[in-house]
Amino acid sequence: MSLVTVVGAGLAGSEAAWQLAQRGISVRLIEMRPQVTTPAHETGYFAELVCSNSLGSSLESSAGGVLKKELERMGSLIISVAQEHRVPAGGALAVNREHFAQAVTERLLQHPQIEIVHEECTEIPEGVAVIATGPLTSPALTDALKKVTRSDNLHFYDAAAPIVLGESIDYDRGFWAARYGKGTADYFNCPLTRAEYEEFIEALVTAEEAPLHEGDLGEADLTVFEGCMPLEVMARRGKDALRYGPFRPVGLLDPEGNRPYAVLQLRLENTEASLFNLVGCQTRLKWGEQKRVFGLIPALRNAEYVRYGVMHRNTFINSPQVLKASFQCKDEKRLFMAGQLTGVEGYVESTASGLLAGINAARCVQGQEVLTLPQETMLGSLAHYIATADPRHFQPMNANFGILPLLDPPVRGKRERKLAYAKRALETLDEFWAEF
Repeated sequence: MSLVTVVGAGLAGSEAAWQLAQRGISVRLIEMRPQVTTPAHETGYFAELVCSNSLGSSLESSAGGVLKKELERMGSLIISVAQEHRVPAGGALAVNREHFAQAVTERLLQHPQIEIVHEECTEIPEGVAVIATGPLTSPALTDALKKVTRSDNLHFYDAAAPIVLGESIDYDRGFWAARYGKGTADYFNCPLTRAEYEEFIEALVTAEEAPLHEGDLGEADLTVFEGCMPLEVMARRGKDALRYGPFRPVGLLDPEGNRPYAVLQLRLENTEASLFNLVGCQTRLKWGEQKRVFGLIPALRNAEYVRYGVMHRNTFINSPQVLKASFQCKDEKRLFMAGQLTGVEGYVESTASGLLAGINAARCVQGQEVLTLPQETMLGSLAHYIATADPRHFQPMNANFGILPLLDPPVRGKRERKLAYAKRALETLDEFWAEF
């Protein structure tokens, strides 16, 4: 009899277990809570929402809304239960947190194909398995994951800079160039005058930071882990600290042949040039403050952020080195990964990865080829990003329109363009899913 082990009963693990069981596969679902607790969880229920009770927008003009529609079409347990226990939240899908988690737990407990085991998993299970232990993976299993992924492919700090949509950058307020002219001009450079730089520094060092949570890295960690230093902490060391650090203008000349006073570089996040990373700008500022402060840079005054900078403890693998777009491990094909451990960011994104990992684990034990969704779908594009991003700079990513292939022909108007992306995604998924 076919058996698949799922480790972790968060959103991703619960979804993976359900998808497997619904396909007639016997599932051994291992969850260490409530025997072993974490700093973030309060109950022993599965799929507990540890932060907000909102799963984000349900509007088709939002990337999260498109992803929810895709999950509905693919039979998601999490989205179905969330709809049953939703509370008023405008265009967002918010739930009664306790009722939602209790209902997910009951569905899994009552499923005849699922065996629940409450214990800490300290080794990678034998046979086909889905690992979905999240950012708070226990130390023992983390050590086991080091062996599977190779330790240099396992990260413990989520020190991420903001990412903006390429179409929202003011390209007239900057220039393309490589430092000292070496290599191709792959960086877009956002110059600042002395007055602009000093205004930016003043706003940066006085902006409000997000609070540290239990289990997050503290100032002592930052002192040791210099590569994780927030931009605002660096700026407080002196007004010229950034000019000798990530904003250094040395080796860069504008089209008139002049060296700017300071420069923020934007690095391509994908080959389509639809997403750009603010190089060296990892930050702990509150999200609204990030938009305000970075908006002082002329080229970014109207920038649209697909993710803001974050800084906290977070265990995730370097997925481009480890995973395929099916969430199957490249080297250990019997293993699948899901949830925030893979570098997807957000409740619905974690659910989506669990759904696809569970479906593919079922296909694996049934001797079928695993599925790779079309990139035109939101889930397919997210999985593609996770598997093919630059491994040297890999950071967690959420669903956004910037990871989708560009529309051909282009569509004018921001709302019209998003609706066109949504229409293409759902039509593509319906056509693809009809085969299965």
